[in-house]
This record gives sequence, C-alpha cells and structure tokens, in this order.
Amino acid sequence: MNQYPWLDEVLQSKKGCAKDYKAEWGWWRYQVGGKMFAATCQPGPEHKGYDQRELLTLKCEPALAELLRAEYPDIVPGFYTDKRHWISVFLDGAVPDDVLRGLCDRSYALVFGKLTKKLQRAIEAEAT
Repeated sequence: MNQYPWLDEVLQSKKGCAKDYKAEWGWWRYQVGGKMFAATCQPGPEHKGYDQRELLTLKCEPALAELLRAEYPDIVPGFYTDKRHWISVFLDGAVPDDVLRGLCDRSYALVFGKLTKKLQRAIEAEAT
C-alpha cells in the first residue's frame, strides 16, 4: 500500500513533466525533456528481495544514495537502473514525507540540469 498519496501530484507538478505508462515494463514514468526522473512499479515475484512491493525509483548522486541506503532500510539500489545513480524507495515503507519530497525535487533537478540550455529555456517558458 502506498503511504504517500501526494506523490503523483508532486511529481506531475514539476515543470515540463510528462507521465506515461510503459506497458512492457509495468512502469509509470515521469519525464522531463524526454528523460526519466522518476518511475513507479511493482516488481513481480521473480524479482527476489523486492517482495512484490510498490517502488518509486529516483535519480540520486552516488554519495548521497549510499548515505540514504545506510539510514533508511526502505531505500535500496535502483530497480532495473544504474544502481550507482538511482535509488528505489519502497512506497509501503517508513521514509519520512519531507525526505521523500526532497528526493523527488533532487531527482528532477539532476535530470533537468542535464538537458540542453535551449530545452531548459523552452520548458521554463512553457511553465509561465
């Protein structure tokens, strides 16, 4: 059960956010400028260690990701992503709301910051 009913609204409120469903993966993806900054999914029983729990996957700096995994048991290496640069958060877990909101903001900022300046300006202009 998702402990964060506000999550979808927060992710979709990001400037230029596009949400889509990737049926082959069973993922809801949140993208900016065509690049994913967040995704939710529920791994099946074949993925040992995930126990069919709903996940949110976010981009994160490697050093911070290590600290977060050490502090919160419900934050694990990114599911089906580069485990150095992505984390997954169990949505039935106990990560504080403010921490998760901050991680959503940080993930968006990391991805947005890698877009071309031209694309960043276009997204900013659309949002105003």
